Amino acid sequence: MFVDEVVVEVYGGRGGNGIAVYRREKYVEYGGPWGGNGGNGGSVIFVGDEGMSTLIDLRYRRHIKADAGVNGKTKGCHGANAEHTYVRVPLGTIVYTEDKSIKIGEITHHNQELVVAQGGKGGRGNMAFATHKNPAPDFAENGDPGVYRKILVEMKVLADVGLVGYPSVGKSTFISVVSNARPKIAAYPFTTLHPNLGMVTIDDRSFVLADLPGLIENAHKGSGLGIRFLKHIERCRLFLHVLDLTRDNPYEDYVKINHELEMYNEELLKRPQIIVANKIDMPDTEEKLADLKSKIKEDIYVISAYERRNVDELLYHILEELDKAPKIEEKSSDLHKLYQLDQEEPDFTLDVTSDGVFELTGTKLRLIFERTDFTKDEAVKRFSRQLRSMGVDEALRHKGAKNGDIVKIFDFEFEFIE
Repeated sequence: MFVDEVVVEVYGGRGGNGIAVYRREKYVEYGGPWGGNGGNGGSVIFVGDEGMSTLIDLRYRRHIKADAGVNGKTKGCHGANAEHTYVRVPLGTIVYTEDKSIKIGEITHHNQELVVAQGGKGGRGNMAFATHKNPAPDFAENGDPGVYRKILVEMKVLADVGLVGYPSVGKSTFISVVSNARPKIAAYPFTTLHPNLGMVTIDDRSFVLADLPGLIENAHKGSGLGIRFLKHIERCRLFLHVLDLTRDNPYEDYVKINHELEMYNEELLKRPQIIVANKIDMPDTEEKLADLKSKIKEDIYVISAYERRNVDELLYHILEELDKAPKIEEKSSDLHKLYQLDQEEPDFTLDVTSDGVFELTGTKLRLIFERTDFTKDEAVKRFSRQLRSMGVDEALRHKGAKNGDIVKIFDFEFEFIE
């Protein structure tokens, strides 16, 4: 089954907690803190695999979770880092946020890695907090939670050359005779239901050829199969526009297919395009070929894919055009902002609810909150100092907070005291 789009949930592993313990040994005076740090949580990482051609594996693996880091241990021993979770995906895979507003990254090379959910950092043990002012801290940090994200995974076929044209014009036959691809071939429209890739080798050179499902008029609006597979031609550097000389009006087909490409993405018409008139072996095609040449001023390669007539000459011409064709660089539109790992955000945001509660939220604030062990008084005091240094107290006063007002930080509520 060909799957080129799927939504999955990815969970980075939580970091292990640090531990607060003390060294207590006979004959060892002033043992001090001895708690180690927790290990880092594992990340979910996509890896490019040139042997894959579909996202079918992700369709049955909608929740991908990495392991948590190991908690810190006594005697200053740190917990082990968790192993990363690797998921193999085909080349041409692009990862977006679920609403497709942010592009997280894409994979275009074999064994290329893309981190889609970062694991949490391990918490520090009380050894890490010992200072000359506080030589025996009685608290440790919890590990950071891993990144949770609901992502849209999309695959666009990576090929040098794409075959475009109406259904049943001979695209599948052509790719079957020039490469190792074996698509379904039959005498009825839409026998190709998904893209087929084939490696074409000429002398000591090679290129990837893609046989795409046939387009029809209004494919960009959803007619036929075009709306599902038009996106795959965006990565092709060169188009082979295949025309069937046995159809009623090959020139009209040529105009309509180019119109569909333009309506989907006008940039596609700027790509190099080789026009191929196929099925010259069929009777009564000379007149249509002459009409085609009179209306199209570009060179037309006349072939018979079935008899492999003039195919080799066409392949050498494709190599010449590929040498001149520029590499495709996909532009990020305003709808597809590029994700950055360290995006600048305010340390916290402060809102006043309808019932007068001062509610604090924010990414950095969440991080400090998750790291704090609220069962330890010393850890709570440290959390209070961190809030003050971030400017929370000043912001609360500016918003009108008075003595005794309720302040809520995620699941934690306390009274504001001047």
